[in-house]
Amino acid sequence: MDLNVKIGKTVFKNPILTASGTFGYGSEFEEYLDLNSIGGFCTKGISLEPRSGNPAPRIVETASGMLNSIGLENCGSKSFLEDVMPKIKDLDTGIIVNFYAYEEDDFIRLAEILSTNDRIDALEMNLSCPNVKKGGSAFGANPDLIERLTRSVKAVTDKTLIVKLSPNVTDIKVTAQAAQSGGADSVSLINTLIGTAIDRDTRKFILGNKIGGLSGPAIKPVALKMVWETAKAIDIPVIGIGGISSIEDVLDFLIVGARAVQIGAWNFINPSIAQECVEGLEKYLTDRNETLEELIGSIK
Repeated sequence: MDLNVKIGKTVFKNPILTASGTFGYGSEFEEYLDLNSIGGFCTKGISLEPRSGNPAPRIVETASGMLNSIGLENCGSKSFLEDVMPKIKDLDTGIIVNFYAYEEDDFIRLAEILSTNDRIDALEMNLSCPNVKKGGSAFGANPDLIERLTRSVKAVTDKTLIVKLSPNVTDIKVTAQAAQSGGADSVSLINTLIGTAIDRDTRKFILGNKIGGLSGPAIKPVALKMVWETAKAIDIPVIGIGGISSIEDVLDFLIVGARAVQIGAWNFINPSIAQECVEGLEKYLTDRNETLEELIGSIK
């Protein structure tokens, strides 16, 4: 069965991907599933220089989900290209490198650096970080900035460029349209919702950073609605993220218009979930004598 999906210039063998920050650098999951069976994986977010992340505690379980405040800990671009890529370059699956910065110039420079590696199939630009030169507001909250930054990054890379959008905005359709206007090949959504948790006995915040990103099944209805709205509002492919924990969830996102999905928090619960969803998708389509193209966007 043909499960291929094309995102920009990149063809993935199937639409099942894994989300940044939930799958390490890829190789950590080799003992749990056949990485070559899935469409691809997103690395944890890469910054120009190494980053140690936020103070502990950094994860707390919530009702049907989790809050994380890892703080985008990573090894930095130099170590990633020299030490990590050699370990994953021979995998027969898509490699998407998520990247982030706190200043516009650093986004551009980082895209240039990562684009020197031929094995990287796509770049995913994380716009949920605060813009330190603009008072700390998130890059992803400003449509004009999204369009300008996307255009600037697209000008320095020949990689497929995916723009990862934050749900913490008034209207995600507007930010998606800005990314499209800037030349993005695709948008991925949603990133985590912002939340917090407290210890009522000590009356203190549980997370060391006080706030964190909410993910897991709890956010699926929000994500599904935003993916559906966005798929209708733009012409470039939408990658759906948010609360996917089963093949049924995958189907829901594809039906409302996503061309691919990224599985996130559930990798911590069932590290084989991505491969299971590939197998489940093939069975579902075979049983219904339906093609993937017929399934995508079939909501009535």
